[in-house]
Amino acid sequence: MVQGNFGNPASRSHVFGWRAEEAVEAARVQVAQVLNADPREIIWTSGATESDNLAIKGAAYGAAKRHLITSAIEHKAVLDCCAFLETEGFEVTYLQPDAHGRIECEQVAAALRDDTLLVSIMQVNNELGTINDIASIGALCRGRRVLFHVDAAQSFGKLPIDVQAMSIDMLSISAHKLYGPKGMGALYVRREPPLKLHPLIHGGGHEMGMRSGTLATHQIVGLGEAAALMQAHMHEEQARLSSHRQRFLAHMQQIPDVTINSHPEHNLASILNVGFAGVDGETLLLALDDLALSSGSACTSASVEPSFVLRAIGLPDDIAHASLRVSFGRFTTPEEVDQAGTRIASVIGRLRGP
Repeated sequence: MVQGNFGNPASRSHVFGWRAEEAVEAARVQVAQVLNADPREIIWTSGATESDNLAIKGAAYGAAKRHLITSAIEHKAVLDCCAFLETEGFEVTYLQPDAHGRIECEQVAAALRDDTLLVSIMQVNNELGTINDIASIGALCRGRRVLFHVDAAQSFGKLPIDVQAMSIDMLSISAHKLYGPKGMGALYVRREPPLKLHPLIHGGGHEMGMRSGTLATHQIVGLGEAAALMQAHMHEEQARLSSHRQRFLAHMQQIPDVTINSHPEHNLASILNVGFAGVDGETLLLALDDLALSSGSACTSASVEPSFVLRAIGLPDDIAHASLRVSFGRFTTPEEVDQAGTRIASVIGRLRGP
């Protein structure tokens, strides 16, 4: 008796391949349903980083237009793609966010040119949790016949996304951001009117000719199931996370000289970025090593630099260094929120001294 589903989805001459292909296509439907997309518009990748690369470079290779627009606080997967294309002769406009990391549609409109090929704006900033008005930007781009790519690694399954209504041409997804397997992702690519990307990986013409390679059936099924679960529980989960956010903010409001870096209105409930004046960032993180937090600092062997995102929204280096990205998830309890809030308040008080 054979256990598991180990066949190659591309092998169509035996039952093992058929079963694997059936599992892969069922997952493609599950992901497409979250986006109101055609399953044939879902391209499997290794994660949002590859999806960003395929969307931006794939659209740029061979294109007559040579101008791109993005924001200064996109994920490095987008920024590094744009920097690479600049070495290939493309021009890139980097839009500056407001004080909470939001990019306005009017900024995109002002930056559009006759030779603009593509606009790439994330739906939710990964450090701040700030939400951009993707529907307005999408409508603008569609009206000007400019391709619109959205990095939705932070928002897929957490916010409603309708690629048709929001005029999105390409959208990047990462499985592990919604409790799926690491090393798995997808790229939505508009089918009508046809949008064909230049592949980054050659060798067999899989995935509608855009991404060759044997598919990881088990990881794809994991992403599909994770997407279905997130869609089924989206509204109740966001309400629960909003309650956690407000509970945590109540703790932070008891601490003097606290800066809430995330947008006060347009924010994802699960991400909150908080800065503390008068505290050394490295010392703060070391003192909070019993909590799973991240900092606005990127540590290297030689130096510690503030987050480029926090710098871009105008924070001084001392506050950027002493800012924490706090996140709440599916398994976070109210007791843990209280524990974290109390612990941070205690450590801040001790580090500031009498």
